[in-house]
Amino acid sequence: MRDLFQEELVAINNDISQMADLVGKAINKATESLLFADREIAERVIESDVLLNDLASALDERCTMLTARQQPVATELRSVLGSMRIASSLERMGDLAVHVAKSARLRYPARAVPDELVETFRTLGHLAEELTVQLSRLVTNPDVTLAQDIQKADDKVDALHRELFRIVLSPDWSHGVEAAVDVTLLSRYYERFADHAVSVARRIIHVLTGEPYIDTVLH
Repeated sequence: MRDLFQEELVAINNDISQMADLVGKAINKATESLLFADREIAERVIESDVLLNDLASALDERCTMLTARQQPVATELRSVLGSMRIASSLERMGDLAVHVAKSARLRYPARAVPDELVETFRTLGHLAEELTVQLSRLVTNPDVTLAQDIQKADDKVDALHRELFRIVLSPDWSHGVEAAVDVTLLSRYYERFADHAVSVARRIIHVLTGEPYIDTVLH
């Protein structure tokens, strides 16, 4: 019976890894649509979110059925509940990628960010995608050091978010209110994306070690 439970957990982890890969592709393409004002790519990102939502729903159902059949306790229960919450966070990360794509679509054929901030958003996009790569590795090969690396990448995103906020509020800002709102919202999307990545990493470490879990999206 326990062997069957472990097999189910492996399958669930594979599904989570697949979700992380899809989220990484989504934020990569969303950033591309933003930087190049590409409406077609933005539309594909928005449409592909359905698959991610379906995977999250299927995984939630799978975990619920596993809990009902196997009645896990202690560490096993923590693993199942943790998997459900991780899938929920990954789904939200996909939603944030969609928000970026929708911003790009809204301003088409113009670009949603001023020219001088393109490289900053390119860096944000790269950091966000790298976070999903690290998450996928962490799911298949849990490691505390890798989880700490995810926290460091989040710190870089936070620093860029603060810098963009400073630029928008500067007296030298010359792009108007609409652009200021776009930049602020887009920066916030990437910042929250990274926060969810850290939340997933901490959730995985919680499952492994039983250490208290703190939701980085709320704190």
